[in-house]
Amino acid sequence: MKAIVVHKYGGPEVLKYEDTQRPEPKDDQILVRVIAAGVNPVDGMIRSGMFAKYEKAAFPMIPGADVAGIVEKVGGKITKFKVGDPVYAYVSLKNGGGYAEYAVATEGEASPKPKSLTHVEAAAVPVVALTAWQALVDTANLSAGQTVLIHGGSGGVGTFAIQIAKARGAKVIATASTANQDLLKQLGADVAIDYTKQKFEDVAKDVDVVLDSVGKDTLARSYGVVKKGGFIVTLVSRIDQAELDKHGIRGASLSVNPDSSELAEIGKLIDANKIKVVVSQTFPLAEAAKAQEQVATGHTRGKIVLKVADEPK
Repeated sequence: MKAIVVHKYGGPEVLKYEDTQRPEPKDDQILVRVIAAGVNPVDGMIRSGMFAKYEKAAFPMIPGADVAGIVEKVGGKITKFKVGDPVYAYVSLKNGGGYAEYAVATEGEASPKPKSLTHVEAAAVPVVALTAWQALVDTANLSAGQTVLIHGGSGGVGTFAIQIAKARGAKVIATASTANQDLLKQLGADVAIDYTKQKFEDVAKDVDVVLDSVGKDTLARSYGVVKKGGFIVTLVSRIDQAELDKHGIRGASLSVNPDSSELAEIGKLIDANKIKVVVSQTFPLAEAAKAQEQVATGHTRGKIVLKVADEPK
């Protein structure tokens, strides 16, 4: 099969489009014929070796965690899926990633593809939607009537976070650049802040929850806008316990995990038209390096997706 293969840490140039062996599903896995694969900022971080001191990559490595496609083969212990089922999944790099014509997933990583989405749209969902869900629902326990401040509202995680928060009955304040103010409103944000023109702390005060996917001074300035007993979740930094104590708030740094039941819940919201998927650009699989370069700018609206095969008729 064709795949993007990484043989050593480096820049986008180490992403090689080449022939490699098709994975064989184990008893607890399905083999997916990949139609589309999502591109996430973390893909470039892994490729560059940013996490090497914590966990060394096993080269050669196929990057990518987001896939949408058709079940080609099922392992002996699989009960939820059959050959021909359309699925989307958050796959593990240990079993071979998603930038490939075929990928394997367990039942705990895959869920039926939302019927209302193309495979390209579905491939944009798993990692970022699960991140938003696990941050707001599982970690911060966001509930109806609460107010949440979402930093980076026009990005991959942010676009889902706004809509998940609205679906839970929360009031949403979201930040983005000038060009993305309309998008924030379209996604349902009650208050849109242009961070290039105004300080978010002048607008957002006494919020129940903050979701930070920006880090740096944005996180540092966010502790002061959370009400006592409130919660701050960061996706990109370490939480500062001293700041939490000083303001009488709680907090956590989050790393996302695959979860097929949560993917199914997200799929229901998508098919009920409660969540729209924002894909700003697609690239052919062979141009994964260009896709990662675009994602690395940090200014992508929604998601970028690799088109691996044609949409099934």
